[in-house]
Amino acid sequence: MASTTKRPRTGAATSSVGTANGPVADVFTLTEAAAYLRFPEATVIELVQSQQLPGRSIGGEWRFLKSAIQHWLAAGPSGSPSRKEAQMALAGKYQDDPDLTRICREAYEQRGRAMVEGA
Repeated sequence: MASTTKRPRTGAATSSVGTANGPVADVFTLTEAAAYLRFPEATVIELVQSQQLPGRSIGGEWRFLKSAIQHWLAAGPSGSPSRKEAQMALAGKYQDDPDLTRICREAYEQRGRAMVEGA
């Protein structure tokens, strides 16, 4: 009886093999993201640093979710405000709203909690 040994898979099939964190093909390196977007790597880093393109620096290396890049591409022109700009525009928007205190008080009362913790 001949013994058989299993060989490790090679080729394109291994790039999408799942790991505990999902398929490998769903996470791009900087080089892969730049190639996918057809941008120079420096442009991709500029977009991330201006918070227009979602990406993470992990241990000094950039990682990008393919789905996040696809969402960014579908979201519209780069002239739209960045996530940070949109959040800053909302910060303090309601500080002079005369109904805000009443709304907050009612919400706390409905939950059976004091408006100020510990009070």
